[in-house]
Amino acid sequence: MRQSKLFTKTRKEAPKDEVSKNAELLIRAGFIHKEMAGVYSFLPLGLRVIEKLKSVIREEMNSSNGQEILMSTLQRKELWEVTNRWGDETVDVWFKSALNSGGEVGFGWSHEEPITYMMKDHIASFRDLPIFVYQFQNKLRNELRAKSGVMRGREFIMKDMYSFSRDQKEHDEYYNGMIEAYNKVFSRIGLGEDTFLTFAPGGAFTEFSHEFQTVIDNGEDTIYINKEKNIAINDEVLNEDTLSNFNVTRDDLREVKTTEVGNIFNFGTQKCKELNLFYNDKEGNKVPVWLGSYGIGVTRLMGVIAEKLSDEKGIVWPSSVAPFDIHLVEISNGDEEVKKSADELYSTLSKNGVEVLYDDRSTSVGQKFADSDLIGIPIRVVVSKKTLAEGKFERVERKSGATDMVDESTLLSQT
Repeated sequence: MRQSKLFTKTRKEAPKDEVSKNAELLIRAGFIHKEMAGVYSFLPLGLRVIEKLKSVIREEMNSSNGQEILMSTLQRKELWEVTNRWGDETVDVWFKSALNSGGEVGFGWSHEEPITYMMKDHIASFRDLPIFVYQFQNKLRNELRAKSGVMRGREFIMKDMYSFSRDQKEHDEYYNGMIEAYNKVFSRIGLGEDTFLTFAPGGAFTEFSHEFQTVIDNGEDTIYINKEKNIAINDEVLNEDTLSNFNVTRDDLREVKTTEVGNIFNFGTQKCKELNLFYNDKEGNKVPVWLGSYGIGVTRLMGVIAEKLSDEKGIVWPSSVAPFDIHLVEISNGDEEVKKSADELYSTLSKNGVEVLYDDRSTSVGQKFADSDLIGIPIRVVVSKKTLAEGKFERVERKSGATDMVDESTLLSQT
C-alpha cells in the first residue's frame, strides 16, 4: 500500500472528549474513527489489525475442532424470557427495539440462548455430540461505562464459542483445552506474559467463571495474583472461602490493575434444561446436554495492545498483528535515483509476499519518521542517498530502536 493513497490521516491530537489512552493513540495514528462514546469505526489500518487478530484466534479455534458460523444479531424476546435473562433487572445491557409489526426484539449482547435453541435441530442422539461452534460478530451492549476507548465499547467485535457435550467429563476436557487454546492466543499476540487465568464471578452468565485478565496500568478491574503459584483471583470473589480453596493468604497475593480480554463459562446442564435441549444416550434415556461458553473481545484486544505495548512516540505492534510487516520510508528530496530504488524495493518485497506500507508522500523527513513511530509497524526500512551509496538499506526496529544496514535478500527472508 502506498501511503499517499492510504485512506487515513495521522493527527497531532485526539478529540478533546477522548480520555482513554488506547483510543487517543488509535485515532491519532489513523486506525479508528470515533462515532460517539463507546462506538468506533475501523479505518483500513485498524481493519487490518482486526483481521490479523481474528486470524490468530481462528487458527486456535479450528485447532480445537471448532467450526465457524455466523448468527443473527437480532434476538427473540420470547427465547430469553424462558431463561429469565430478558428483563433489565437480570441483564442491564440490552439494546431493545419495537417491531413495526408488533412485538419486541433485542440486539445480541451474547448468544447462549439462540445457539442452544438452534442445536435442537442438530442434536437428538449421543452420536450427534460433541459439537463446538464459534463466530466473530458485532455485539451491542448498553454500557454505562463507555470511557475506555475500544477496551469497553457499546458496539464491539467478539469471538464467542459454544461447546455442547454429552457429560461433565467430556465437557471438562474441552473446557480445559480451551484454557490452553486461549493461552496460546494471548501468547501469540504479545500479551501472554501478563495475562492470567483468573477466578471470577459469573455476572449474568453463571455463579462463577474464569476470566483472562491482562495487567495494565489503566485497567478497570482489580485482581490479586501469585505468579509463583499461578493463582489469580478477581477482587469481587476474594474472601476467606476463596483464599482457603486456593490454599493462600491475603499476604501471598499482589494487587494489580487489569483488563479482561477473555472469559469462559461452565453452564453445566442448566441452560439446556431450560431450553429443552436433550439427547438420547445408548440406553435410550433422555439426557440434558452440557454447555460451555468461551469469549474473546477482538476489538478489546486491539485496545489493550495499543495501550499496553506503546511508548511516548506511539504504538508498538507485535509482528503477529501489525497492519504491515515493513514500513518503507523513502527520503529522496527530489533525487530520482533514490526514488527509483525505493520503488523497486517496494515492488520486489510486495511480489514476494511481504506486506509493505510505502511512505512515498511528499512531506518532510521529520513528519515521515514521526508518523512511522506513531503507526508502530515493527520494522522501518529507509531508502536515502546515504543508503544508496552503501548499496544497502537502513533497517530500524520499532520496539528497541536498533538500527543496522541490510541488503534486499535479508529483508525478504525476515518476514
